Amino acid sequence: MNVSKAFKVALLSGAMTLTMAVQAQQKLIPAQSEIGFISKQMGVPVEGRFKKFDAQVAFDPSKLATSKIAFTIDTGSATLGVPESDVELPKPTWFNVPKFPQATFQSSAIKSLGAGKFEVAGKLSIKGSSQDVVVPVTLVQSGATTTATGAFGIKRLAFKIGEGDWADTSMVADDVQVKFKLALSGVGKI
Repeated sequence: MNVSKAFKVALLSGAMTLTMAVQAQQKLIPAQSEIGFISKQMGVPVEGRFKKFDAQVAFDPSKLATSKIAFTIDTGSATLGVPESDVELPKPTWFNVPKFPQATFQSSAIKSLGAGKFEVAGKLSIKGSSQDVVVPVTLVQSGATTTATGAFGIKRLAFKIGEGDWADTSMVADDVQVKFKLALSGVGKI
């Protein structure tokens, strides 16, 4: 190998290592992040949230084809803020936490819509069922923190959430809005 080729290989290798190091430094800031959901019970909106979740982010706005986003949500951390309801959520009828302790999302493609807006396509898996979803995301940067916000709808029955008598959508609507605010460190300039 000649010196010029060796230099190019070393330069490319260094650039790849630097890119991976930058992406590896991207971290979720849990104290500034939240994942919630809104459902309707007998026509009345009911808000809940997940208290425990994590994200693995390798996002480069100039290299969307190689960017990846993955989430893991502890389904046992779901709360509606009402002790009587919260005790029911981990049971088999709802999240079945003993059998399905986590819900996951894995991105498959990220598309820029301009002005800090993106569409993240991927697979959402809850309670043993998987669905393809497209999640609209808005990124805002302030100092070293990038905040990703968005909301998207799911059908709870497609994921077997609320089985048996609770499958009746006149009691609990099938439509559930998932909303999130995720604070990240280490994201490059958008």
